[in-house]
Amino acid sequence: MHRPRRLRRTAGLRRMVQETVLSAADFIYPLFVMEGEGQKEAIPSMPDCFRYSLDLLLEEAKAASDLGIGAIALFPLIPDEQKDNAGTESYNPEGLIPRAVRSLKQAVPELLIITDVALDPYSSEGHDGIVENGRILNDETVAVLAKQALVQAEAGADFVAPSDMMDGRVGEIRKALDLAGWINVGILAYSAKYASAYYGPFRDALESAPKFGDKKTYQMDAANAREAIKEIELDIAEGADIIMVKPALAYLDIICRIKQHTHVPVAAYNVSGEYAMIKAAAQQGWIDEQTVMLETLTSIKRAGADMILTYFAKETALLLAANKKSGKAK
Repeated sequence: MHRPRRLRRTAGLRRMVQETVLSAADFIYPLFVMEGEGQKEAIPSMPDCFRYSLDLLLEEAKAASDLGIGAIALFPLIPDEQKDNAGTESYNPEGLIPRAVRSLKQAVPELLIITDVALDPYSSEGHDGIVENGRILNDETVAVLAKQALVQAEAGADFVAPSDMMDGRVGEIRKALDLAGWINVGILAYSAKYASAYYGPFRDALESAPKFGDKKTYQMDAANAREAIKEIELDIAEGADIIMVKPALAYLDIICRIKQHTHVPVAAYNVSGEYAMIKAAAQQGWIDEQTVMLETLTSIKRAGADMILTYFAKETALLLAANKKSGKAK
């Protein structure tokens, strides 16, 4: 008789044979930045998440780095008066993100800075591209995205992360960066980004919901899996250094397929809706938040993610450090 339970008998045994191990180094911490000073605004749909003015952002980034989190991803809250259809504020060298990147590089030089490349935070229409007669223009948008990426690279970003899903944008961004001499700035491409209902709380955080329609003409259909392979192949061919699947939980099969299909690092985004559901259920007393948090992130890594963007990054890093100190098994 086979007895697999022999290897589950004690916590020490379970740790010894554990196949997937989470660490703080697995996480990329998404952070929201806004104008002002001494400001920390709670995001109602994302409990324990905040919009930070730049001075407090630096403190939060330093705290994350001290916990062993090696990278943050920045997302800006842009005032309405700075938004237009062409997203011109996105490539302002003195804009919120370039100033944040420069400050972060001075304050926490060892921390990797990943900047979002997309127009929706800057768009008066709330879309990831320039709008004309109700259509999202692809090539005209890509030209603006390349300008945005250049400004971010000049400010000191380690990776630019096009999240827009316009066709051909990775190639144009890579070309623009290389021509300007930014050959060491990497591209983390949102390669398989699905048109998902899980993004709602994020759009609340940045006040960036579409003013009309949806994003289904450029983000992927949730029903499609093979199409994700095509998208990642195109992005890799165009110069992506890391590819991403977004969201994570409802797309673990996509993460697994892509991991088996490619040899470049795979990122996954544990998005705002996934985060908010766990927080809401925990607040109701229906689940054990810490246990579900760890199980969720472990499942994403087990599926094949080499790195995970998650709002749980700091909370999990603290818990992992405490568990390690006490010798407690996960």
